Amino acid sequence: MTLINDLRTTTRRSSDLSKHSADVFAEAEDHTVQITRRDGEPLVLMSQREADARALLLQFAADLITVTLDDEGTLSSRMADRFPWMLALSPGDQAQCAKDLVNAARASFATGQAHLAIAELTSWRETATALAAGLASYPVESLEWLEDAELVERP
Repeated sequence: MTLINDLRTTTRRSSDLSKHSADVFAEAEDHTVQITRRDGEPLVLMSQREADARALLLQFAADLITVTLDDEGTLSSRMADRFPWMLALSPGDQAQCAKDLVNAARASFATGQAHLAIAELTSWRETATALAAGLASYPVESLEWLEDAELVERP
């Protein structure tokens, strides 16, 4: 069973690592590269960024499974127990956050694109952090949005 669910995975022979290492490494910075070997199982070469994103996605999946196994309270309250930073959000935003995180996780798992869930998680956590620090406030309706963009000189 393969865990490589990347639409952009390419396959290279192990001899390519010695003959064309710069090309193989450049590919691995862009997407996962499967290295085939005659004397063993294929190996996978990827960037540290990709490996970290996959590890974060697996941790996030474990957190979501833990949340769904509990049947006490609403989804947003159970998620706030697992992700305490959600408590800085309004109750309505907590519900939206929970929904958005589950949907982003589903999309990530379905497409093998870890960044979808990680970006959503990071975005909501940073929003909660900004609210907690007083950098943003509720209600959002009280914000004044500028209609026209103003050109600013380059510093």
